[in-house]
Formats: sequence, C-alpha cells, structure tokens
Amino acid sequence: MRSIRPLLTAVSAVAALTLTATACGPSEENAGDKPVAPTTQSPVDKIRIPEDLKDRLKEHGIDLDKWRDGEWRNWDRDKWLREAKDFVNPIIEDLWDPDRMREAERPDRPVEEEDISGDEGVTDPTPAPVRAKAVAPKYHSSAPEAGKVFFDGPQGSMVCSATVVKDPAHPGKSNLVWTAGHCVHKGKEGGWYRNIAFVPSYNDSALPTPALEKAPREEIAPYGVWWAEWVKTSDQWIAQGASTGGAGAPYDYAVIRVTPEKGSSGKSLEETVGSALPVDFNAP
Repeated sequence: MRSIRPLLTAVSAVAALTLTATACGPSEENAGDKPVAPTTQSPVDKIRIPEDLKDRLKEHGIDLDKWRDGEWRNWDRDKWLREAKDFVNPIIEDLWDPDRMREAERPDRPVEEEDISGDEGVTDPTPAPVRAKAVAPKYHSSAPEAGKVFFDGPQGSMVCSATVVKDPAHPGKSNLVWTAGHCVHKGKEGGWYRNIAFVPSYNDSALPTPALEKAPREEIAPYGVWWAEWVKTSDQWIAQGASTGGAGAPYDYAVIRVTPEKGSSGKSLEETVGSALPVDFNAP
C-alpha cells in the first residue's frame, strides 16, 4: 500500500500574472486511468494527521484511506471540488511511477482561434509568430527550469509542460511552478484535477519511448517528484474556462507551490534545479 501525506490549502486572492501559458506537452499514447502498482512496496508508517485537517477533509467527504486506495478516481460532481479555496492534493507516494508518467496524455486543445479573435488589433498589434526551437538534451543543461506537470482527470492521466519561477517572498529559494490553468482545473465544466505533481527535467536524456519502458524512475525524474501543496489559477478560468478555451482563455494560467514527495532535503526546488525564471506578479 502506498503511503500518503495530506496537504490541504486555502487559496488567497487573485494574483495579477503576466505570462501566458498554453503548457500543453507532446501527446502520449494510451492514457492510464488507474495507478500502476510499484514492483516493490515498503512498510507504511502510521499516519499522523492534525485534527483540524481531518475535520476539513471530512467536510468534503474525503476519507484518506479510501482516497489512497483509489477513491480519488471518483469524479462525481458532488465529489469534484471546484472552488478556489477547496484545493486538496494529498500526496500518494510512488503513484507517479515511470509507467504512469509515460502513459499520460496532454489535455484537450485549450484555445481556439475564435476565442481570441475579437480582441485582435484592439489594444495592441498582433505580434509576428516566433518559430519554436527544440531544446537539446540533456534538457537540464539547456533549460534547467523546464519540466512536466502530471495530474489525473476523469479521462485518465494527463501531462503539461511547466516552468520553475522565482518567488519574490523567498529569493533564491523558490518552490513555485508556472503552468496553464487548464492543467490544474477543468474550468466551468468541473473542478480541481487530482494528484498534481511536477517533475523537473523529465526524461532528461530524451530517451525514445521503447527505452522509457525500461528506464528507472531516477532516470525519468532525475530531480525527484514534487507534489502541489498550493495552487492558484484565475477566478475567470474557474468560472469561464472551457475545453477550447472559451471566455476564460485570456486567464488560462496557474501558479503551483510544490513540496518534494519523499520529504524535504532542506533545498528548495529552485536550489535543486539551479535556476528559476522571473515573473512580474505586481503587473496590472
């Protein structure tokens, strides 16, 4: 049985954020809707949960034992928490093993042309397109801030791209990750996704799919797995976001604060990967 650590957070007021993120990663085949059991399992220590946290989880009908054993796959509307203050993401150790990470798919295409065309040329000229350049492996040496966000939704395991960003409140010691709103919350049609975790420098050596099937977790996730303990997306995305972007498309962004799955080594995410990108959180 996998061990589990509870994380329950209340989300603060909307932060004004300046980056625009689509955050969709390359599609993977055969999304898994069930966790793959690890080949070896270690004994689980007795779980100690603060009483106030137990009470808050009970308010949402969440039983940690049932959650660990697969109750998180219950996507009933009454069980799918959607309000900003209700984000809950208990850590299930070793849930994101190499098989589940490899089989994760990207979410539905988040933005369609018609979602943004009405604003075209109204406030600013449409910028010229910039052709993307492939990052050479090993990825960490080329883009140490980059990684993948993995999460579970009703359709199965999913993946997005994400970036380590600076935390003005903790210079040089950030645990913040930037991604898209549709990578953490379904929008107007649902609620918060579950088992949200960030893997910096995922598949650092760019191994092909056949090789990934035999690669150990340390090679797939060289800097470990970092679980979301706090997530903030815009109120507009929660209220108006849709599978093709919808009216929430301009607000399709999110910030995640993460913590290491296996317990803290004393180093922040920024210190662990060696870099973070700046964000102007005070922009109007």
